[in-house]
Amino acid sequence: MSESTDGGDAILEMRHIVKTFPGVRALDDVDFTVARGEIHAICGENGAGKSTLMKVLSGVHPHGTYEGEIVFDGRECAFSDIKSSEAAGIAIIHQELALSPYLSIAENIFLGNERSRWGVIDWHRTNARAQEIMAEVGLDERPSTRIQDIGVGKQQLVEIAKALVKNARLLILDEPTAALNDDDSAHLLDLMRRLRSQGITCIMISHKLNEIRAVADSTTIIRDGRTITTLDMHRRGGVEESEIIRHMVGRPLDNRYPDHEPTIGGEALRIEDWTVLHPVDPGRRVVDGANIALRHGEIVGLAGLMGAGRTELAMSLFGRAYGRDISGRVFKDGREIGIGSVASAIRHGLAYVSEDRKRYGLLLGLSVADNSVLPSYDLVSTGPVVRNGAVSRATRRYVDQLRIKTPSIHQAARNLSGGNQQKVVLAKWLLRDVDILIFDEPTRGIDIGARAEIYQLMNDLAAEGKSILLVSSDLDEVLHMSDRVLVMCEGRLTGELDIADATQVKIMELATKQEERDAA
Repeated sequence: MSESTDGGDAILEMRHIVKTFPGVRALDDVDFTVARGEIHAICGENGAGKSTLMKVLSGVHPHGTYEGEIVFDGRECAFSDIKSSEAAGIAIIHQELALSPYLSIAENIFLGNERSRWGVIDWHRTNARAQEIMAEVGLDERPSTRIQDIGVGKQQLVEIAKALVKNARLLILDEPTAALNDDDSAHLLDLMRRLRSQGITCIMISHKLNEIRAVADSTTIIRDGRTITTLDMHRRGGVEESEIIRHMVGRPLDNRYPDHEPTIGGEALRIEDWTVLHPVDPGRRVVDGANIALRHGEIVGLAGLMGAGRTELAMSLFGRAYGRDISGRVFKDGREIGIGSVASAIRHGLAYVSEDRKRYGLLLGLSVADNSVLPSYDLVSTGPVVRNGAVSRATRRYVDQLRIKTPSIHQAARNLSGGNQQKVVLAKWLLRDVDILIFDEPTRGIDIGARAEIYQLMNDLAAEGKSILLVSSDLDEVLHMSDRVLVMCEGRLTGELDIADATQVKIMELATKQEERDAA
């Protein structure tokens, strides 16, 4: 079932693409066509095969490791690596940006493609050309500025500038706005529109259906490694999000946020005067005198703008995993506790689901089973001996419960999709049976179906009497999932809202309160 588009002649055709990994058929006879000069979105649940298809196209999975044909700009191609696809005019920007933090913007733009004369880099030409390409993408910085000194939104623009300087005619963006705030996301979408007007074709992999509806000309949906349909986003009457979701998950998803009827008990956790200094800049308070209380069976949302100190608070509370000179008191069930390390935080029943699951949530080289039992070896061991049967039973229980898509519990975590990696992180804390769960951007980069599953899990945990602190930049998520909302700005808690009174406007007023005070 497919809807053709009138986007002009095809710049790309992928025919009968089959890609297998040990134990799994990731792509199963996929056909994919992109019209010249369009923005073409790809949607699908985590593990559907979207990123794999783009890795085939860009040479990450080289010719010979898959079946099928790639025709780009009228010519059949057999890319051996990324360099060969880039030479043909195809550039891919992965979700995890490939920039060197200690090099300048100009150095990153021309890395591997340096402007030189007689074997010596011509820095004048390099910086001048960098300034030109930076202006094209709307990057108002000095070319000599180091990557580590600019935000994630601007780093995305640097990646696009790198592609443009290589004369890319087809730009692939994998979850380009997943880590961006609303302003940076809007800027990036505007840039994609400008690139389209210049004749550059864009393929956009995204779970943000509102952005897809706003910018895409066509949308291809992939499910279980197969092409389901391609939708013309400009057809009469438009395309509703519900239609995209139905094709993605194979069923209607009428309610993205499950009904939540909390039964809130007594105080579970309280922190008093919690203060954290920046690990490198000791004069900067990233958390400044925070006082927070969580009750049993309660989901508390923690909102704020990027840089407000939410993640810093969460990580410092979880065994002082971030910051220095941390001070304040922590009480659990009315009794003061010490959590001077991650191990002690776990012993006291705290868990942290990081926004950066690949860095802080998983050991990617280890299997699903090994990651699932990492905090719980005492539960699956007899003395120094690990009971393999207990590991297998525990892992399979949560693989089934969370619907983790993996060919085997022995599969390396790095080979799973982002959504399934997140589920493995959740599995390890479910096995540990902790009391206090800190969810830091738990649905970032997660498809709509998996989101609904994670939301239901959060509700189920709260119904069991667990306490949840939900850190999220998605205000819709905060408003629908929370029983109470706290707001931070520049390291300080600036307000608390009962969910009955909370609105996006009120949250944003509190999120900018400190800035307004300073301006006054």
